[in-house]
Amino acid sequence: MTSKTARTLLSALLIAGAGFTSHPALAAAPVTAAVTGLPDFADLVDKVGPAVVNIRTTERVRQGQGQGAGGDEEMQEFLRRFFGGQMVPRGGGNNRRGMPQQQEEEQVQRGVGSGFIISDDGYVLTNAHVVEGADEVTVTLTDRREFKAKVLGADRRSDVAVLKVDARNLPSLLMGDSEKIRVGEWVIAIGSPFNLENTVTAGIISAKQRDTGEYLPLIQSDVAVNPGNSGGPLINMRGEVIGINSQIATLSGAFNGISFAVPIDEVLRVTDQIKKSGKVTRGRLGVQISEVTRDVAESLGLGRARGAEVAMVEPGGPAEKAGVKVGDIILKFNGKDIEKSSDLPRQVGGTAVGSRATVTVWRRGSQLELPVSIVELQEEKTPGARATPKKPTPAQAPNALGLHVSDLSAAQKRELKIDIGVLVESAEGRAASAGIQQGDLILQLNNAEVTGAAQFNSLVGKLDPKKPVAILVRRDNASQYLVIKPRAQ
Repeated sequence: MTSKTARTLLSALLIAGAGFTSHPALAAAPVTAAVTGLPDFADLVDKVGPAVVNIRTTERVRQGQGQGAGGDEEMQEFLRRFFGGQMVPRGGGNNRRGMPQQQEEEQVQRGVGSGFIISDDGYVLTNAHVVEGADEVTVTLTDRREFKAKVLGADRRSDVAVLKVDARNLPSLLMGDSEKIRVGEWVIAIGSPFNLENTVTAGIISAKQRDTGEYLPLIQSDVAVNPGNSGGPLINMRGEVIGINSQIATLSGAFNGISFAVPIDEVLRVTDQIKKSGKVTRGRLGVQISEVTRDVAESLGLGRARGAEVAMVEPGGPAEKAGVKVGDIILKFNGKDIEKSSDLPRQVGGTAVGSRATVTVWRRGSQLELPVSIVELQEEKTPGARATPKKPTPAQAPNALGLHVSDLSAAQKRELKIDIGVLVESAEGRAASAGIQQGDLILQLNNAEVTGAAQFNSLVGKLDPKKPVAILVRRDNASQYLVIKPRAQ
């Protein structure tokens, strides 16, 4: 190709491209779609902004305590929640705002957070960690009015606190439904990051039901949230509060695009209890649980991994009285499916103390429905006992799983408070690889209850060597299914 020909061809291509680009129907469509698809938050902020408040807390410090004590404690709390313990320079030394240290008693500012008004008669919501340890709480509105607030109650498990100010005809926010939120929908946060009042940030919901604690399935978003945003609302495009901004995930101390909010449904449950009684009570079932793995589910005939595996049943607790046993898989509570083990304490915790409920369990290949009475959550006792194995004789070879077991004496069963099971004298091979140890108790093999050493070895002899085996093992005071994998072919 000659240079003249190449120039002619390039000119033709440029002209053709210009011709296509200049066509109005083709050129305008992508731009118009992009512009019309962007949200406009201005009207929304005008509507909801006045009900978002700044919260300042102070602490009374007596002579000799040192002025920085309260502030340092609050800073450590901020660091724990927002920075993973990383220390951030504060500046100014211990003597903040130039106040003298040697006074009999003085007010020292502890921190700044956010909150929002939920009723025109002065009820305000924020995080429990924002007001924890404060002697005085000041609420400031966008019109610069200030009110001293009374802390009606705070719940550390959900990180929710309810405040009350003496005022009427205040702007307030509408409550949404966090069960109806969708991943990908637009949301905004309003608060006072770094004491910059009424700062608005926007983003989308990144995930729902993010597990970070037993009673706190959080909403994850990429809305910019920083220290001082704590307690502020997460608001959808309809102007409804769907959560309280509570935490961020960061390794550097800077916002990394991951923030968490307490779902408003949980917030309102806590709020109602605090307004009625000043505290929050939660239900308790009296079990220790663990996750059900895919191998365990397959071995027990569940089909798929779901439910909560019962590792321990509290003696004399509601579950024991209802007939729940170690090794049961709890599939439903009051008819509602338990997909993950963390679903169970949340559902039980939200059940009224003293009420009756139904627990659906999977036990040895079939479902059972057990009625249970819910009691109040408290510290659970975990006493335990462990049997002492004997040394196996050389003539006693392990079974096909690599286990040598023995019967339990009547005295051992009384001490351990069980009426079934065998004692592991030694574990090797595949059993040892699965985590079974000398001194463990074996209570169940797949869906069969273990009643003695001879019966256990007979069951082992009938196993399909190509399939995994679920062994319910008790160690000290807790039980767990351990899966023995098939031999490599």
